Amino acid sequence: MSKIQASSALKRFRVLDLSRVRAGPTCVRMLADFGADVIRIEPPVGVDPNANMFADVRLGGDFQNLNRNKRSLTLNLKKPEAREVLYQLVQDADVVVENWRPDVKARLGVDYESLKKINPRIILASISGFGQDGPYAKRPGFDQIVQGMGGMMSITGLPGQGPVRAGIAVADSSAGLYTALGILTALLEREESGEGQWVHTSLLHAQIAMLDFQAARYLNEGDEPVQAGNDHPTSCPMGLFYGSDGPFNIGVSGDGQWRKFCEALDKSEWITDSRFETVQSRRQHRSELNSLIQDVFSQRSVEYWVALLNTAGIPTGPVYTVPQMFEDPQIQHLKVSKAVEDEEVGIKHFITQPVNLSRTTADVVTLAPKWGEHTNEILTELNYSKTQIAHLKEIGAV
Repeated sequence: MSKIQASSALKRFRVLDLSRVRAGPTCVRMLADFGADVIRIEPPVGVDPNANMFADVRLGGDFQNLNRNKRSLTLNLKKPEAREVLYQLVQDADVVVENWRPDVKARLGVDYESLKKINPRIILASISGFGQDGPYAKRPGFDQIVQGMGGMMSITGLPGQGPVRAGIAVADSSAGLYTALGILTALLEREESGEGQWVHTSLLHAQIAMLDFQAARYLNEGDEPVQAGNDHPTSCPMGLFYGSDGPFNIGVSGDGQWRKFCEALDKSEWITDSRFETVQSRRQHRSELNSLIQDVFSQRSVEYWVALLNTAGIPTGPVYTVPQMFEDPQIQHLKVSKAVEDEEVGIKHFITQPVNLSRTTADVVTLAPKWGEHTNEILTELNYSKTQIAHLKEIGAV
């Protein structure tokens, strides 16, 4: 089998993926979809009891979606012979990605200083729960733990409900995306300096960065974010309402949109109502205003209001279930999913990359690899003979 190439954009780069769970594979998936030669390095079957953590079914949608477009090589890095294979790969690689606890990489000789001696151009990308140093550096970190510590659960949910986790792995996914951005930045910088560097982030820092305006409000104005439910914390009216047949969201921001909104609802008297004249006064009287708006919305269908308000320039949209979402004509037009067929496995569906390039866009061309599927192929590329490969397997190195 030749190297997998989903796009020509990053075809000149080789990435060694030592990562597990979600944040690391999310990062590497982006590089793979844009054409990097990605080798997923994982321990042989039975070596790591947590090897399939969360994505526990290799043919399941989660694992497949995270690890498509990659080749798989098994290496037991506790064995010196396996580390030698890794070091040979590092000689010609561009990026190594790992998300072990900080002390593990040093123990296995996969820390930046060790890799830099082998290849000064190498970029090591590390993702941890809490950072590479500091009082929590050695703690294990999962997405929900970090959602709690990073402030997100305190502002999610209905007022007074108590902390609520987001329905997606925000810390994991954002850490993966920030790491991919860091890797691409380091690759660009290397073109000038000729040197690699260590790129690292943590789930905790990435989660806090995703708080964005909520954190900035507190740091600069002392405005502590709290649970606002389906209402926007600063703009009004912006949130969830109900038509006669279901829920939908509206977003009215600024006085210009407010006037258009009132006119569209044939409620021009609200424009001059002292309670609603400014953004600040509307927020102060949010409960009264929302009640008045809801009385109007309850008279007609969601479809009616979505059409009317969008025509008036007011952002409005239905609230979909996931199955309904995939049936929406705009979402289908955007080609957010792609089916890939495999002779043995059948058809699997993948979420495509949300960023498009006009000439060298990303693609999904293969399913996630079987465990160690490309071990012989990659070792042969490193000039290992059949006898040497058999020996590595015999001693449990691959």
